[in-house]
Amino acid sequence: MDLHFSQEELDFQSSVKDWLKDNYPEDMRERYSNSPNGHLTREEHMRWQKSLYERGWAGINWPKEYGGAEFTAAQKYLFNKEMAAANAPSVVAFGEKMVAPVIMAFGSDEQKSNYLPDILSSKVWWCQGYSEPGSGSDLASLKTKAEDKGDHYLVNGAKTWTTMAQYADMIFCLVRTSQEEIPQKGISFLLIDMHSPGITVQPIVTLDKAPDGDQEINTVFFENVKVPKENLIGEEGKGWTYAKYLLEFERGNGYSSELYEQLNRVRKVAGTISANGIPLSEDDEFIKKTSEVEVQINAMEATELRILGSLSAGQNVGPESSLLKTRGTEIGQLITEMAVEAVDYYAIPFNNPGPGSNELPIGSAFANTSAPRYFNYRKASIYAGSNEIQRNIMAKLVLGLT
Repeated sequence: MDLHFSQEELDFQSSVKDWLKDNYPEDMRERYSNSPNGHLTREEHMRWQKSLYERGWAGINWPKEYGGAEFTAAQKYLFNKEMAAANAPSVVAFGEKMVAPVIMAFGSDEQKSNYLPDILSSKVWWCQGYSEPGSGSDLASLKTKAEDKGDHYLVNGAKTWTTMAQYADMIFCLVRTSQEEIPQKGISFLLIDMHSPGITVQPIVTLDKAPDGDQEINTVFFENVKVPKENLIGEEGKGWTYAKYLLEFERGNGYSSELYEQLNRVRKVAGTISANGIPLSEDDEFIKKTSEVEVQINAMEATELRILGSLSAGQNVGPESSLLKTRGTEIGQLITEMAVEAVDYYAIPFNNPGPGSNELPIGSAFANTSAPRYFNYRKASIYAGSNEIQRNIMAKLVLGLT
């Protein structure tokens, strides 16, 4: 794609590149690059996000009235491009990119003043309470109940697959406040303090976790948890509407810049791997595969830029977010497959010693991370609504099929 940017936009891109060079800590860069699944500690995430905030680059999609950077479509594209090129961690989405837009659109003035400043400055860590045991893609069947007790709700139930809940100060939850013939009508949207009595976080240990490594997902149990009435977003029974609005932002992220960088890393590594004396990067079949993926990313990029233009004009992402999520995750999974194929049997002994260890790794750092990232990224076509659900949404709302 031939993109033409103004000199002002190119100067902005240079400023991002220079800032990353001077402010992306080397210890964090090394840990993030060599961690099997790109995990960072809570402290590292907070430190990074606060540095972006201090630079004025927090809330790039937020309007200025709430303290956001309010980047133009071109600035967002160029910012994300440089972040991907530096392999810098993205902002944890739950606060800034997910619950914040809901609070802005449907929250009270008091809720906006109470929550938005701390989200923007990364003083508070949020997690998401949507999925439940037995209620995954069929989210409307959720059973976590919030009983009206006058000045507060009493919440009982469980949420699962809750990413980094062990770090969280707050959780935004879908809860059932009434039983209706149409289940979506009985759902409300609550903000819950994770330090409340009656909340228990139980880790879910996955196969990719090293003995001393990072743990990602959890089940959160609620037993007679008191939640003040002022923590209800909008109206009772309208939670499904707010949840769908939030999912547009969860699904509607830009993928192309990161996908380009992932593909380039695979190509670079392929130049160092040979079979029968011929570098993999010169293999006809490998060249064909990488070229086909690059074409797919080009098409993805064109779609993202069109949608970014719509956002700049004040429109919501809408059902196109399902398209971005589906294609972005499918291409990402394809690249992780190519990475494993490229390093061949060196992908097997993953979870090699990390930075600072005196043990010699087996294979390169890229080989060490390729297998766990391949396995971990299988989840991408399931979370935020499975890709099968996304195709149903596109068929109905984009193509008008019934």
